[in-house]
Amino acid sequence: MPYALKAEVIELNLDIGRMVLEVEYAGSDIERYVAAGSLSFDLEALKGPHGNERDTYSLSNVTAKLLKKDSTLYSLECQLPETVFVKENRGAVRIPFILGMHTRVGIEVYLHDLNVPGRLRNLSIGGCMVDIDLADSIAMGVGKELPGVTLEFPNGESFFAEGIIRHIRPFGNHGYAAVGIQFINLSMSQTETLFHFVNESEREAAYRTGTNDKMVYHSSLFIPGTKEKKIQQREAQERDKRSRQSPMERGVMDVSHQLQVGLMYMNNRQLFPAEIFYDCVDTMRYLVEQDRKTFLYALAFLRDEPDWVRHAVQVAGQLADMLLARDPHDPQVREAVLGALLHTMGKPLLISAKLPSLKANMNPAQKAILSGHVAALHEKLGELGLALSPTCRDVIENANERLDGSGYPAGKRGEQLSELVRVVSVIKAINKLLHARNGEPPRPPLDAYRRIHEADTVYDKTVLVEYIQIYGLYPIGSLAKFSGGFLAWVMDINGKGMPSQVHVVKNLRFLNTNISSVINQNDLSQIGKLEGIVNPSDYGVTVLKI
Repeated sequence: MPYALKAEVIELNLDIGRMVLEVEYAGSDIERYVAAGSLSFDLEALKGPHGNERDTYSLSNVTAKLLKKDSTLYSLECQLPETVFVKENRGAVRIPFILGMHTRVGIEVYLHDLNVPGRLRNLSIGGCMVDIDLADSIAMGVGKELPGVTLEFPNGESFFAEGIIRHIRPFGNHGYAAVGIQFINLSMSQTETLFHFVNESEREAAYRTGTNDKMVYHSSLFIPGTKEKKIQQREAQERDKRSRQSPMERGVMDVSHQLQVGLMYMNNRQLFPAEIFYDCVDTMRYLVEQDRKTFLYALAFLRDEPDWVRHAVQVAGQLADMLLARDPHDPQVREAVLGALLHTMGKPLLISAKLPSLKANMNPAQKAILSGHVAALHEKLGELGLALSPTCRDVIENANERLDGSGYPAGKRGEQLSELVRVVSVIKAINKLLHARNGEPPRPPLDAYRRIHEADTVYDKTVLVEYIQIYGLYPIGSLAKFSGGFLAWVMDINGKGMPSQVHVVKNLRFLNTNISSVINQNDLSQIGKLEGIVNPSDYGVTVLKI
């Protein structure tokens, strides 16, 4: 099946090995998911005092029976396997890394150029499954050979081998991907070392699950050394800084994750997941209509997502906001927002040995490659046989064009550009200036507006004036600095464009201490006078991920 189903565990009976999942599904072909009488699924649980630690576990070929409960509600009765150890097709045993078994992985995607960190989820003599950040999956595809895969166990011992990617898929619902890697070109000594690590991992899993009474102590592999303890301590401190996300922030973050999942389907399954992308668009419209100011505030929390994703979602979100403010019944909103979401997707499609990452400061040759991102997306959509609507195509093809003909890819000018494109180009240009890019620091909003205004014939000035009237000089989602030494996110602005509600997160006199306090207009004098908008990274203000 092209997509995974999202389910919730509603019953678990360990005595008889029965687990019941509940699924909402509006399609008519759910039986195809259990056509062979079995299911494979990933379990993902959030734990810890703030619910921001993940525990995951994958099960394959579990016997399952489908029962219909309502028009779109189903239950799946699953018979769990008797052991957590799974026999692979080649006869080897696959060891799951569960109940806190933690091993770090480094995946070398391009030799000496791109190394992606991850966590080991299972291990066998044949290979392993690694849990990586969804953002890092853009450089990977099925069949790609990997110059190096390094497993680093808690006690400091490590294993290195070459590998090849056999499968890749979204993993859970919080922005991760699972990569299945087969080890290749193993020498005799590598094979012996791998046997040792697999055996020790099996011992540890047996000890933690209590399936073998003879295992009464941890394997030495999983006793953290000094280096691992320091890393774990730092990670715990980072998690403590993170407060629970609001439903609106979660909704916006989900859109960014689904956009990346959609790209994964396009890259690895040669499938355009229209259902996923339109769901992103409809979610954003719903969030804007529900509470536009809270939505605009939530957009700022994409700051640490990959630039192409952050830019796409923020531009699409503001476009939806502006178009709906003009006319809430505008029929082109849906397709226009879809175009804005897809527009930057050509950039990750260009990832290669010559352009191994979109994160680093690029040299001129790499910038030249990246300027072909519109053509790359157009080519990919053509491969997938997709016919876009005229409105969606207009945004994708022309968002980087300029009124004076200085834009790309076609150098269109003036009357060749629609009113919609004129709006998108202003939103995009301001968004680029407000964020760090290719080594250039972000600019304060007033400075960004001034630069757009001074580019005399490049942008539509009436759109710029409309933008400033809507978002003001201190836009919602900006980080403001106050004379009392406090930093605060702007949550709301009044009719004059001044902050009327802020979320204080730091007192600069106590840099290592984090605050979380929402202050309304009547109490703003307590933190001093507003000095201006600042760059969060200058003060170590970040958004942490589960």
